[in-house]
Amino acid sequence: QVQLQESGPGLVKPSQMLSLTCTVSGGSITTSGYSWSWIRQPPGKGLEWMGGIDYYGNTYYSPALKSRTSISRDTSKNQFSLQLSSETPEDTAVYYCARWDQESDAMPYWGKGTLVTVSS
Repeated sequence: QVQLQESGPGLVKPSQMLSLTCTVSGGSITTSGYSWSWIRQPPGKGLEWMGGIDYYGNTYYSPALKSRTSISRDTSKNQFSLQLSSETPEDTAVYYCARWDQESDAMPYWGKGTLVTVSS
């Protein structure tokens, strides 16, 4: 059973950089056919896909966030990470990591999410 777990600070100050890590167990992030994504949900709003990294290590970003987003991975730890720069209060959200399955074009595995609040 694949499990994902987000970790990182719960509070970030405006203009600072947010760094989150997703630790994957029960499967390798280098297995073909899967990509690993970051998604967020601001309070009272819908889900927003931020970007992802595939099994080759290629990265993909939402055009709306591309200029502020960086996704990387550490295959030795089976982790992938998100960095979001120039934080504003509008970046306050629950951040999720998830696995996208190419064959089904679905995301059946998600982490529980971590709330990040941007505030001084």
